[in-house]
Amino acid sequence: MATLRVTQVKSANSAKKNQAETLRTLGLRKIGDVVEREDLPHYRGMVNTVIHLVSVEEVD
Repeated sequence: MATLRVTQVKSANSAKKNQAETLRTLGLRKIGDVVEREDLPHYRGMVNTVIHLVSVEEVD
């Protein structure tokens, strides 16, 4: 199964509250943090919510 590598590239300071909470739920706390999550629909939805704050790569 594929994996998503999510990297935070922008600050959540100016983001809406739900976007900042989504970053925390993904495990991202500061710029430069990287997490790997399984490529599941609920993780894709979270990433789509904060797509302007993160960088996403698919890893096999």
